[in-house]
Amino acid sequence: MAVRKLKPVTPGQRHKIIGTFEDITASVPEKSLVYGKRSTGGRNNTGKMTVRYMGGGHKKKYRLIDFKREKDGVPAVVKTIEYDPNRSARIALLFYADGEKRYIIAPNGLQVGATLLSGAEAAPEVGNALPLANIPVGTVIHNIELRPGQGALLVRSAGNFAQLTSREGDYCVIKLPSGETRKVLSACKATVGAVGNSDHALEQSGKAGRSRWLGRRPHNRGVVMNPHDHPMGGGEGRQSGGHPRSRTGLYAKGKKTRAPKKLSNKYIIERANKKK
Repeated sequence: MAVRKLKPVTPGQRHKIIGTFEDITASVPEKSLVYGKRSTGGRNNTGKMTVRYMGGGHKKKYRLIDFKREKDGVPAVVKTIEYDPNRSARIALLFYADGEKRYIIAPNGLQVGATLLSGAEAAPEVGNALPLANIPVGTVIHNIELRPGQGALLVRSAGNFAQLTSREGDYCVIKLPSGETRKVLSACKATVGAVGNSDHALEQSGKAGRSRWLGRRPHNRGVVMNPHDHPMGGGEGRQSGGHPRSRTGLYAKGKKTRAPKKLSNKYIIERANKKK
């Protein structure tokens, strides 16, 4: 995966940096694994706007992704690598030996024609999903479960990876992309390798219209509002706005929002490295 910078022949292309799509091998998704996705525009079931700055955007079809990888012992061949409008990573279409088709998140280095396997007997190779207990210490992993059989919740976006650092009894110690180190039950599954499309972080939209295509409407800052619209609004001329707050008055930067007695606190060994 690489990115390309366009010549500045128009203002919108001056800062535009986009992916090359050279790794994509199919342009039409598998029909049996796709269904229509309804856009909310930030409105709830009564039509009231509950989330601002959402709306519009291109129509999307949702691709059903297999995050559980529970077809243990059945080999699968990678048929295509495809674009998914619902996520930053690429997806891979697998054809299983029993005839079933499924999509997975495409890891870095996965090629069309490769054979993948899931389950305890699978080798710790790129794209294979196996319990953390069977993965060697030091291996780079992604698509990590938090409860056995629940499906992958952690490390799913483009370019991300975690590392299995050690084992403590029934738990494995994992260093996450955020810098957090936590324990995960050894029976939970993870996929070997890093998530593909690692150059996604280098992309730049170049113009406001590309954000509109993604369903993002213009976002106006609190400091430019009037005092009755936002706690940071008002003042003669340009004012800094004071301490950053949300529209409801809660501190927006630095305030701890995690519940102090949350049950999963005992599994977290080291917190994420936050900017000072």
